[in-house]
Amino acid sequence: MHPMEIRTPRLLLNGFSDADAHHVAALAGAYEISRFTLNIPYPYEISSAQQWIASHDTMYTQKSGIVFAVRSPTTMSLIGCVGLNADNCHHRGELGYWIGTEFWNKGYCTEAATAAAQFAFDYFSLNKITSRHLDSNNASGRVMEKLGMKKEGILKHEIYKEGTYHDLHVYGLLKDNLEVLSL
Repeated sequence: MHPMEIRTPRLLLNGFSDADAHHVAALAGAYEISRFTLNIPYPYEISSAQQWIASHDTMYTQKSGIVFAVRSPTTMSLIGCVGLNADNCHHRGELGYWIGTEFWNKGYCTEAATAAAQFAFDYFSLNKITSRHLDSNNASGRVMEKLGMKKEGILKHEIYKEGTYHDLHVYGLLKDNLEVLSL
């Protein structure tokens, strides 16, 4: 497990442990999460959550990415996830996140994503962070805009999911514009 820990006014971001697999499968396994994300299957099996958690150490040690569990600092209960895949050759990274449905509309995603982006710019020496969302997930686009990301384009019919082609909206934030981020 990576040793990084970030505290925000309302959240704790730290590494996942094997004990989190059941909670990941339960939260991320909600159809509403899968429906709005690119890479989360439905149903989400506990074995898939275990494999996903096991992959985090390699990402961290190879400095190719980092994944944070988003938790309540008082109860340590899992709220969601925020992570970043780094492309060190080109000094850019891609930010991704999900929050359990019972925690939607509380600003947790924006708070966690802001903290992770600030961390990632420094830790990975990035020049740019991008993020993408399906055309049906306008809430994710609002999170990106609150981070100060600018819409860079729409990739038409980029994703085939559940028998339908979906547009993919792409956002970016340059390190030069980092002062936009605030918790």
